[in-house]
Amino acid sequence: MLNYNSVIKNEINQESVSVKEISQVMKINLRGKRREFLTNIGKNLNMILPTEANTSTTSDKLTAMWLSPDEWMIVSNQIVSRDTNKYELHEILFNSISKTNLGAVTDVTDQFVQLELKGKNIYKIFSAGSPFNFNEFKEKKGSTTQTVLNHIDVTLHHKDENIVNLFVRRSFAEHLCSWIEDCASRL
Repeated sequence: MLNYNSVIKNEINQESVSVKEISQVMKINLRGKRREFLTNIGKNLNMILPTEANTSTTSDKLTAMWLSPDEWMIVSNQIVSRDTNKYELHEILFNSISKTNLGAVTDVTDQFVQLELKGKNIYKIFSAGSPFNFNEFKEKKGSTTQTVLNHIDVTLHHKDENIVNLFVRRSFAEHLCSWIEDCASRL
């Protein structure tokens, strides 16, 4: 059995903001440009990768987030078993993409922590620590962006009204959570 250490010891619950860690969720980074890459990914995921900047596509089981013209993050919408770190989808994609030189498939599950932020003041917190203009982002469900929050690189995914998934590198997650809790307490 694997030992996953949670970054947030207790869920953060302020009056207008709550933060919880979503673990264990499979995360896969995809890189590729060729038409064969996109066709192969579409067949294996049973979904089309988003090609418009700062967008995502979602199916029942997966969310694909656009990161750059040739890069995406695939995130499972379901929590997986804590007793394994092998994912069937990663193996399928690795064998059909990486081994055939169509692109790169990398399991980044343990590299990124996924936080779910809820509440009417989450965009005030984001605006306090990020230079990004969230006006359009908060109006479009499925929007994604890579930005800096309190000097830390993050990826944000607008999941639903006043619900955002935040992806941060594990080594910065505890510091970022402390900052978010402090910022939320001041609203």
